[in-house]
Amino acid sequence: MKQVILTGDRPTGRLHVGHYVGSLKERVELQNSGQYDEIYIMIADAQALTDNAEHPEKVRQNIVQVALDYLACGIDPNKSTILIQSMIPELTELTFYYMNLVTVSRVQRNPTVKAEIQMRNFEASIPVGFFCYPISQAADITAFHATAVPVGEDQMPMLEQCKEIVHKFNATYGETLTEPQIVLPQNQACLRLPGIDGKAKMSKSLGNCIYLSDEAEDVRKKIMSMFTDPNHLRVEDPGKVEGNPVFIYLDAFCRPEYFAGFLPEYSGLDELKAHYERGGLGDVKVKKFLNNVMQAELSPIRERRKYWEARLPEVYEILKEGSAKAKKTAEKTLAEVRHAMQIDYFADGRMEI
Repeated sequence: MKQVILTGDRPTGRLHVGHYVGSLKERVELQNSGQYDEIYIMIADAQALTDNAEHPEKVRQNIVQVALDYLACGIDPNKSTILIQSMIPELTELTFYYMNLVTVSRVQRNPTVKAEIQMRNFEASIPVGFFCYPISQAADITAFHATAVPVGEDQMPMLEQCKEIVHKFNATYGETLTEPQIVLPQNQACLRLPGIDGKAKMSKSLGNCIYLSDEAEDVRKKIMSMFTDPNHLRVEDPGKVEGNPVFIYLDAFCRPEYFAGFLPEYSGLDELKAHYERGGLGDVKVKKFLNNVMQAELSPIRERRKYWEARLPEVYEILKEGSAKAKKTAEKTLAEVRHAMQIDYFADGRMEI
């Protein structure tokens, strides 16, 4: 069986470091591992329209921003197919068929859907398109016979629902769809990167993000303003490492070699944490170290983004070619689905009942 990856993001704006440690970094590593036959990375603009239907121009503009961030992080169009969701109409048809395999109550129980509805204040009036997001995502995954889906921990309920749809379809119509497996970030700190304000999740709407495209000075200012242990008022006070955003970021981004270059008086992160916990280590010093770490990580990403920003026609062509390639794959899957459902009425040029 072919090993295939399908992953992607809703184009709601520039991507931030939460996206990077949560999925983007992993995607690049998987792309370069040589373990996969095909890799599809989707810019899910149709899904972004479910809560931006009145402002399609925002979604259109954000497609380019997301594509630039992909390329800046190391997604290689020669190894990975970058596609725009709405350019693959077969996905909409698959979604329509899968809707018959899922109950309303099952979608309502999806923890990711419940959280997103609450975050967007949709409790009183939920757009149907948004409500059906898990079914649409199942269509995206199965259209490419994805065997692996690299995502953040918060997307696990979506993958479980996709698996349920695959099982129901195959049990009803015969073995047709491929069951995907979730691929989580290997670094446990990457599973849930908090916002710089200490909120549980980094979010554009909360304004607590460090963007991959932020200039160096913007990154520094954000890090120096980060929430830490509120009870660590003086340098000599013992501090808490657990739940402290500064140390969570260090867990996610710091490499052993950064101590030799930026903080040689410490042998590693464990020694730094121990000093902070017993007291005698100020927040400013730790934040300055984190800033050096983040600048080292983000500088090459920032430079690659500027390279592609100067070559936008090439970016558009990458998106066009990737979407065309993905459409051919989705067309084949849709034909298989229609055949399994016995609704390919004129496939051989005539119809028989």
